[in-house]
Amino acid sequence: MTRIGLISDTHGWLDEQVFTYFEECDAIWHAGDFGSLEVLEALAKFRPLRGVYGNIDGQNIRQHFPERSRFQIEDATICMQHIGGYPGRYAPGVKAWLTDRKPTIFVSGHSHILKAQFDQQLNCLHLNPGAAGRHGWQQVRTIMRFTIDGAKPKDLEVIELGKRGG
Repeated sequence: MTRIGLISDTHGWLDEQVFTYFEECDAIWHAGDFGSLEVLEALAKFRPLRGVYGNIDGQNIRQHFPERSRFQIEDATICMQHIGGYPGRYAPGVKAWLTDRKPTIFVSGHSHILKAQFDQQLNCLHLNPGAAGRHGWQQVRTIMRFTIDGAKPKDLEVIELGKRGG
């Protein structure tokens, strides 16, 4: 079993609570809009880090992470792209990519809308952890934790970090 901490849209600011909530995680995934190299480095120093760059990320982030990523954890296939959309409203080109890659889990960020939704058509779980940063229109900063057991995601938790400005 592999415990994952999932975060997105930090926009250059990292709440110290993240380290407490991700203490028991084996890895951290960031779904883009790191906003600063300091956020990337702090997370990578704490746990193994996977991620994709977001639309606000400059070359300093883009040299570390791709726009889209596909990887295996245990028997699960994960696809990740910052601007990905969600079941029924995928961003241009995303549904074709997912149809071809057949992921178990598709992770996106960008919208600042917390979402966990199963896509029946693609037979995959879509996760968007919302936004953990102080910038954006979301009212509450959120992250997720879950476990991958073989090919199955389970024990999904949504964690509220507090109000956007606080």
